[in-house]
Amino acid sequence: MQFQKSKAFTVNEAIKKIEHYCAYQDRCHKEVVLKLKEMRMIPDVIDQIVTHLIQENYLNEERFSRSFARGKFRIKKWGKNRITSELKLRNISKFNIKAALTEIDDDEYLITFNELAEKRLAEIKEKHPQKRKKKLVDYLLYRGWESNLIYEKANELIKN
Repeated sequence: MQFQKSKAFTVNEAIKKIEHYCAYQDRCHKEVVLKLKEMRMIPDVIDQIVTHLIQENYLNEERFSRSFARGKFRIKKWGKNRITSELKLRNISKFNIKAALTEIDDDEYLITFNELAEKRLAEIKEKHPQKRKKKLVDYLLYRGWESNLIYEKANELIKN
């Protein structure tokens, strides 16, 4: 949803637009504040609108962080480290990050990790075992999986 840079919004127009923005998809406070700044709202009005959104349940950090964690894990196959760091970038509290990570089932987590590692290894064309291992490890680290899981799996899949 792009807003014209020149248009000035009344408080009520801004509330309606931002309610729609939050209803479309769960948002964190940081995204909403940035959107309101793009709409050239003053800080007092931004605080007023954010308070309204929280009271009307358009804005809920815990709900946002839980759905974010579920989505990034199931769709993008991110590990817990990547999910945690992305939530921290959005200024989500430690409490809500912890709650978000409970959305990921431990068994499903390991199954997904193993499938992802095996699928990625099959895609690596490199012949040299050490280089294959490095490519696999780098890929899984980037995706935010825990290093102890990664090295164990890499050693299991690639024998020197």
